[in-house]
Amino acid sequence: MFVQERSAPKPPKPYSDNRNGDNRNGEHRRLALHPAKSLDFSTWFADNLYKIVAVFFLVATVAALFFLRSAGDTAALLCFEKTRAADATAPSRIAYPQISWNSIRPLGPSAVSPYGSFRSDRWIVVSVSAPPSDSLRALTRVKGWQLLAVGNSHTPPDWSLKGAIFLSLEQQALLGFRTVDFLPYNSHVRKSVGYLFAIQHGAKLIFDADDRAEVIGADLGEHFDLDLAGEAHATKHPVLLQYSHADPNRMVVNPYVHFGQRSVWPRGLPLENVGEVGHEEFYTEVFSGRQFIQQGLSNGLPDVDSVFYFTRKSSNLEAFDIRFDDDAPKVALPQGVMAPVNSFNTIFHTQAFWGLMLPVSISSMASDVLRGYWAQRILWEIGGYVAVYPPTIHRPDKAQSYPFAEEKDLHVNVGRLIKFLIQWRSKKQTLFERILHLSYAMAEEGFWTEKDVKFTAAWLQDLLAVGYQQPRLMSLELDRPRATIGHGDRREYIPKKLPSVHLGVEETGTVNYEIGNLIRWRKNFGNVVLVMYCTSPVERTALEWRLLYGRIFKTVIILSKRNNTELAVEKGQLGQAYKYLPKVFDQYKGVDGFLFVQDNMILNYWNLLQADKTKLWITDKVPHSWVSIPLDGNGEQWFKDQGAMVKKVVSNFPVHFQVSYKESMSEEKLIICGSEIFYVPQRFVGDFVDLVGLVGDLDIHHKIAVPMFFLAMDSPQNFDSGAFATIIYKPNLSANESFSSYYTAKAPAVYPLEVHDESDFIKLIRIMAAGDPLLMELV
Repeated sequence: MFVQERSAPKPPKPYSDNRNGDNRNGEHRRLALHPAKSLDFSTWFADNLYKIVAVFFLVATVAALFFLRSAGDTAALLCFEKTRAADATAPSRIAYPQISWNSIRPLGPSAVSPYGSFRSDRWIVVSVSAPPSDSLRALTRVKGWQLLAVGNSHTPPDWSLKGAIFLSLEQQALLGFRTVDFLPYNSHVRKSVGYLFAIQHGAKLIFDADDRAEVIGADLGEHFDLDLAGEAHATKHPVLLQYSHADPNRMVVNPYVHFGQRSVWPRGLPLENVGEVGHEEFYTEVFSGRQFIQQGLSNGLPDVDSVFYFTRKSSNLEAFDIRFDDDAPKVALPQGVMAPVNSFNTIFHTQAFWGLMLPVSISSMASDVLRGYWAQRILWEIGGYVAVYPPTIHRPDKAQSYPFAEEKDLHVNVGRLIKFLIQWRSKKQTLFERILHLSYAMAEEGFWTEKDVKFTAAWLQDLLAVGYQQPRLMSLELDRPRATIGHGDRREYIPKKLPSVHLGVEETGTVNYEIGNLIRWRKNFGNVVLVMYCTSPVERTALEWRLLYGRIFKTVIILSKRNNTELAVEKGQLGQAYKYLPKVFDQYKGVDGFLFVQDNMILNYWNLLQADKTKLWITDKVPHSWVSIPLDGNGEQWFKDQGAMVKKVVSNFPVHFQVSYKESMSEEKLIICGSEIFYVPQRFVGDFVDLVGLVGDLDIHHKIAVPMFFLAMDSPQNFDSGAFATIIYKPNLSANESFSSYYTAKAPAVYPLEVHDESDFIKLIRIMAAGDPLLMELV
């Protein structure tokens, strides 16, 4: 053929776009756009005739193939070029997996596996990285259960334990599961293979366990409800206590309080909820039998996060041995209320096997907790719920290190995730389609990545391949009007107060007084947003500030000169901090007010209970903080420039702002206020936002703008000037003056103090404990 003649060049590599099969000849475009200038057209045409014919033949072939693939869709053919150009400029989106649910081929047990014919109803699944421990040997003796150990790249190659089935990396690769392709080699999330293996071999119950834990009494049936459908269960457990849905704003609970440990919180509880230590005013009841996920508690070392672990260890580093109330009744969670669920002490019934998938694109210490919240939300779609049970295992504290960095996905995202999940809805027709829809939505919101969307698709297909039957959907109670809780529907239960870490609970009266104070402070400030500006490195202090003040306030918003998405820190310059407040105001429209604090102003919140939350608070009665400066004769150019800008803005004020300002302030004077702390009640939020808009792009400093706003919003005689009147304010410290020398727990706030890292924070907590003794629980 002529394309094989010696004089013909090799065909250029065609352009390829895998999305639409468009193949273009780049060489043809180059020749068409840049013909040799030394040739006239006829000569050039004659010399390149064979090339034109070859290119024409190639283009015609591609067009024909595309036409056939379009199956007569002329609109697609006509719009082909336009669509490709649009795809090239459109922002990248996560691809939604397309699954042919009815064409998934069954995947039976491998014939070459020594366990091909083995079947068991009840499985214990653990991840192993070290040689078998005594705890693992004890798990092999749990009667009626088969232990399955899943290996990873850290597992010794000769790992073996009598009575256990062990899946090495090589054996996992031979199982034929789609999910294997997504799993990291060095992580416990490879347990997902073990779950599928257990389901493939007849599982009806799966106990998600930890290789360091021992089942109390070596009998899971004594602790959990294993036969939800049986007549015996219906007789023995007709109803369960259930958390009340009376508070529509409550979305998450700390179940440890119910079981006697009010000062301990589970890994995955948002830090802003740590301070909610009061017991339930009342419970309701729910019919037993649909608690498809059952979360047990652990004595010894419970499932706590690194913030708890590191701040509660005393100087001699003795092991934790925390105990929960064995006699406390199990408690269920209604739709709309969640709690952390982990991967080392949890029973999954067959109706919830789909919820065993451990996500792979997030940190390993966050994987099971995010899975737990994700699974709880989907559980509502089939009318199921999570129930929390008294201690079922004992786990000794042998932690060599507790990696805080591995929990970043928890502390940053979990509060936002809970809100998202409760608001999420889907109209998909089947359970698996809704599961995939939710995973996709979570990736779009940044809770995990596209990798987990693909992993979810593979997981669901593997479930169907091993014979799992997806449960039927049920109507969602969240979308129904909530029934009024009558007096006869209320069930009271007062939890015990068990000995905790660094808490002398023998002094019952003192403890009750301290807890009562905390509840009182929370009740007073629980609907106030704290906005904090951090000048110190937020990587070392942001979570600590949230832990300290999040116990008291509705939420803690942190601003800094650099944003940090992982720590949910917003960018803002201190000199213009007031300009960022309208954005915060807009996010929290139903709160009582907003308290602004810089991180060098320490807030003694217990001394502000008498302050009027409907009035403005600022340090107008604090010497050295609120200062009047005459502009005439002032040699400082900065003050002159600031004064000129203030005059310009004031002259443009609407009449009510201008009159209020000029009644309190002469045009020849300028108020400068440190503005390290001030409070704006909800009724003045609109005025504050309007004033920020009037400043516009003018570079009025935070210390000048805030007092100007306050004088424009209201007369100083209407301020609650007493709120901050007794603040300790020392802008000019001597070289040998330490914070402890002037700090007092009797003042509403103390300035200044620099907190640069965790050690500074611990020192601060210890000295603040003079006013809030329960703070010692944090160090």
